[in-house]
Amino acid sequence: MTWDLLLAGGEPFDVAVAGGVIAATGRGLPRDAGTVVDVSGLLVTPGLIDLHTHVGPGYWGIRPDPIAWYTGVTTWVDAGSAGAYTLRFPATGVRVAALLNISATGLAGRTGENRDLANCDVALAIDTLQQHRDLLRGIKVRIDREAVGDNGVEPLRRALTAAAACDVPVMVHVGAAPPAVDEVLDLLRPGDIVTHCASGLAAPLGRALVEAAARGVLLDIGHGSGGFAFDVLERQLDLGVRPHTISTDLHARSLHGPAFDLPTTMAKLLAVGLPLDEVLAAVTIRPAQALGLPGGTLDVGAPADLAVFEVRAEDFEVTDAHLRARRSPVRLINHYTYAKGRLLPSQLPPPVPPWIPLTGAQRAALARRDRDIRALLSTPLVGADALEDQFPRDRRSP
Repeated sequence: MTWDLLLAGGEPFDVAVAGGVIAATGRGLPRDAGTVVDVSGLLVTPGLIDLHTHVGPGYWGIRPDPIAWYTGVTTWVDAGSAGAYTLRFPATGVRVAALLNISATGLAGRTGENRDLANCDVALAIDTLQQHRDLLRGIKVRIDREAVGDNGVEPLRRALTAAAACDVPVMVHVGAAPPAVDEVLDLLRPGDIVTHCASGLAAPLGRALVEAAARGVLLDIGHGSGGFAFDVLERQLDLGVRPHTISTDLHARSLHGPAFDLPTTMAKLLAVGLPLDEVLAAVTIRPAQALGLPGGTLDVGAPADLAVFEVRAEDFEVTDAHLRARRSPVRLINHYTYAKGRLLPSQLPPPVPPWIPLTGAQRAALARRDRDIRALLSTPLVGADALEDQFPRDRRSP
């Protein structure tokens, strides 16, 4: 049998792909493939799954393809960009799943989507989710003082009612009170997800957090532009509470910092002492199981969503959302990303939307990157010694 693709020599083993799925694994597989890629010295993982991103419509949305190819993220879960009124997702080269916002308007604006409870229509949410089971894997709700106004936890109660009717989990965003974070945590069921679990604004550190984790509520990092603080996470670890999944909350305001991308966010968890195998599980098998997503493993028969990384022992500085720094002992550098066995092509990023706040340093760095890309692309790729004459002239011609 000839496979379509063989990743040979990597850790933990060779991976062969046929028909978009993993066909065989093991050391020393026969190099009988249409394409053989030598990945000796590199780590082969399932394609990463980012449980909290924004790749749908609205204020926060970004395009995944220009990021996926150099980060290893092959499954992007959009966490509530779209509600029942705004449910639409453009075609991409990667897998996209979504959580339906309990507010039918979704995240059309920066915040405030739950201030009018008429938008939190349970029957409409149930109907929408049931019609789009292939895309929608749960319900998302943001519970903080800006998003809910005077409505407290009522939007969460409605999200839980809709989710229970459809047998799916709720992901709840926690942030600045009111409502108090303990009031939010006490309502959650086993299998529900609290994102921004180490938020410096919500600071979940009390009884409710410990009890929620003990009864099976899943804790998700959800870094974003304001949802992750090293000191809160370190205090949670001291309490014996660990994050279940690691996600970026990557959106238009976090893409250029402080989150940047999933490998960078993973390095922040390595910086506080989580082992690499636990960090990898938190971006592969655990998010897959949390939402019933395909992938997340290197098992034969699984989708051939694959990532290849250099694990470089290199001490470097990482920062949280509040610019507090730690040192990561490892840098994860993506070399290849495959979706359904197909190498994702390089893509240039689109311009930053004009409403996104950036520092002068960020704008200068983006301008410098544009200049570097222009200079790289405007230089001939190779010289004459690396070319061949595709249409040789008749040697007898004068």
